[in-house]
Amino acid sequence: MLAIVAAIIFGLGFLLELLAFEIPGGISGVTFMLLGLCLLALHQAGVGARSDGGLLGGWRGTRR
Repeated sequence: MLAIVAAIIFGLGFLLELLAFEIPGGISGVTFMLLGLCLLALHQAGVGARSDGGLLGGWRGTRR
């Protein structure tokens, strides 16, 4: 989920850079790109990952 949000943020940042547009308060395309990188880092770290298992969670906690 965070990767999808990061892709949307990257797209907005890219459009802002192409149009050379800056939101009042110093928010530019680079700000959106840095936010997208932060979201991708959180995604890679496993934040926001869904767990479907029992106590240990996920497929690693199941025995066959």
